[in-house]
Amino acid sequence: MESGGLITAEEAERRVLILENPALHGESRVTNTLFAGIQMIMPGEVAPAHRHVSSAIRFVLDGEGAYTAVEGEKAFMAPGDFVITANWAPHDHGNPSKKPMLWLDVLDFPAVNFYEASFAEHSDEATQATTRQDGDSLSFYGSGVLPDGTATTGRTPVINYTYARTRPIVERMMRAGDIDKRHGARVRYANPVTGGPVLPTMGANLAMLPKGFQGEPYRSTDGTIFVCAEGQGTTTVDGKVLEWGPQDVFVVPSWKRYAHHAQKESVLFSISDRPAQQALGIWREGQ
Repeated sequence: MESGGLITAEEAERRVLILENPALHGESRVTNTLFAGIQMIMPGEVAPAHRHVSSAIRFVLDGEGAYTAVEGEKAFMAPGDFVITANWAPHDHGNPSKKPMLWLDVLDFPAVNFYEASFAEHSDEATQATTRQDGDSLSFYGSGVLPDGTATTGRTPVINYTYARTRPIVERMMRAGDIDKRHGARVRYANPVTGGPVLPTMGANLAMLPKGFQGEPYRSTDGTIFVCAEGQGTTTVDGKVLEWGPQDVFVVPSWKRYAHHAQKESVLFSISDRPAQQALGIWREGQ
């Protein structure tokens, strides 16, 4: 085998650093139900169009100008953006910019595999035809009005919940003093048609913690993946202190007591399988 540089995205299909829970060695999952990995796409690369039963999200860590095309909308991404690829939705990625882009991938395929219901399909074309402009889905469905005849579904029609739109909301909440003693000034990403979670299997939040925030202890049955978008702090999980800063990813396992402390004003993204647990009637929380 010849030595050399990185292989292309086309050769590998995906360039992903899998985040593995050391307690689940060799199982390619970060919680019992969720996969997480850091994906990189280099300038000029295209990750070919495909679709799968597993729902997926992207939380952008670094870079700007790459896109994810989903169901005919090419959504250009920037750090902090939260991008949805719902169950069986055709999607592809490309990077026409001059810099690499990194994002966190989270998929529910461990849960799908448990039900032995995993299917995937590759398109004959590397990229899908795009008929909608960047941001159309957010304008159509996330502006307080809906296209007449919009069907009620269990997944959000919004492709990209941009950081530029969401961050000012948590900042305004914090300035207004609407700060939860455990979670900070926190919003839940919602399906604007139903008010429910963005996906049946995964739900996400964005929270701003004021400088010096000392969160009260909290625990819940949904193992939760956190990403620091801004700031610096620590999270104490069952007595163990986890330090975090920008772009760091950490996980709080199911029913482990944790508390956040922010050394600087900070923003944390989080995602878990809470919607699936709530649908089954098994989710609970406590101190």
